Amino acid sequence: MAKTFRPWDVEQRWLLPPSVNELVPEGHLAHFVRDTFRDELDLSSIMSEYGEERGFPPFHPVMMTALLMYSYCQGIYASRRIAKACVERVDFMAVTGRSQPDFRTIGKFRKRHLGALASLFQQVLRLCQRAGMAQLGHVALDGTKIKANASKRKAMSYGRMKEAEPRLALEVQSWFDQAAALDADDDRKHGVERSGDELPHWVVNKEQRRQRIRAAMAQLEAEGNSPDDDPEPPTGRAARPSDEASNDVQPSDKAQLNFTDPESKIMKTGDGFIQAYNCQAAVDGAHQIIVACDVIAKQNDNDQLVPMLDHIRRNLGCNPRELSADRGYFSEANLGALRRRRIRGYVAVKKERMKAKSSHRRVPPRGPLAIEMRRRIDRGGYRSRYRLRKTTVEPVFGQIKPGRQLARFSLRGLTAVKGEWAMLCTAHNLLKLARR
Repeated sequence: MAKTFRPWDVEQRWLLPPSVNELVPEGHLAHFVRDTFRDELDLSSIMSEYGEERGFPPFHPVMMTALLMYSYCQGIYASRRIAKACVERVDFMAVTGRSQPDFRTIGKFRKRHLGALASLFQQVLRLCQRAGMAQLGHVALDGTKIKANASKRKAMSYGRMKEAEPRLALEVQSWFDQAAALDADDDRKHGVERSGDELPHWVVNKEQRRQRIRAAMAQLEAEGNSPDDDPEPPTGRAARPSDEASNDVQPSDKAQLNFTDPESKIMKTGDGFIQAYNCQAAVDGAHQIIVACDVIAKQNDNDQLVPMLDHIRRNLGCNPRELSADRGYFSEANLGALRRRRIRGYVAVKKERMKAKSSHRRVPPRGPLAIEMRRRIDRGGYRSRYRLRKTTVEPVFGQIKPGRQLARFSLRGLTAVKGEWAMLCTAHNLLKLARR
């Protein structure tokens, strides 16, 4: 007896088309994200940009916002991949109502409304707070390096610039001389009004590269002359008059600038040196909700503890009861800021090198707050509250980077990267809120 199979007719037409709510099962993340942005959040800052009645009707801004945030929740960041998903994936169709914006529309929308999209972080965080997921009992602070949208091979040090610029200038000048001689010879052969007297393409390209190097050198020199970057005189030595009068401070030969994304920096990570930004996140210990986020273009985290505390208070209206951070945030000033704000801190104490040149041993710091902090952490042992970092902030970076396949930022420039990092943190909080 032959086996009977269920009918399979790909040409079968539907009498009534299905609703978008039927494309994915009930309780799916696509329904949650779409309904949250449609019913719960205030998108007036984006909607107010569309006041012109003339012109072809654009895609609905709320739909575009929900599409972008759902894409970030799914680990899809490139506009071309988002546009492809709108055509091929039913969960994206459930968000868009089967609208199919192309990649240019998606990219322009994100670029145009990046500031408003970043500000949605506070609104989603308030939803988490109302749901009891941001309790501010224990908050862990940390930073992670994420690759910029630029190759480190496109960076050049100031020392190399000083060597390359005169060499390129001589090379370009010799080519100009050759081109001028060829032009004069062609004029004698073909006449002045004949074509063929344009400069060769390779001359223009070399000249453009020299101009870019000159602009990069000027930027590094401007940073070297900035008052914020002037080095302080060593302890115990008064500043000499020549130090105060010198206004022509050149940058170090090791100072580097990237031609693709000049605001990104080469930073050291566990995997070596990368062209990156330093992304900051403060995570609540109750449900791994990100309560504050920021991006800096510096290797060191030390200056970010107080600004991140300010972000937490501005976002949620109060300070956390406890805060833990690694030794990158340690300083007497930071410990004093925690005490003034009545926050019980657990900050790893950084050891100091001995002053003797013949010794490389490290000794505990001598500040009173540092000694107190070291005793507090040592007294707790394996039960110390400092150990909560391992289950609070570090897993969040794992969920964002390898978990949602964030290899590098899509945008360039510190302001744009701050907006994109805020969108990534918003997507993380949305996922936590959906699974509560």
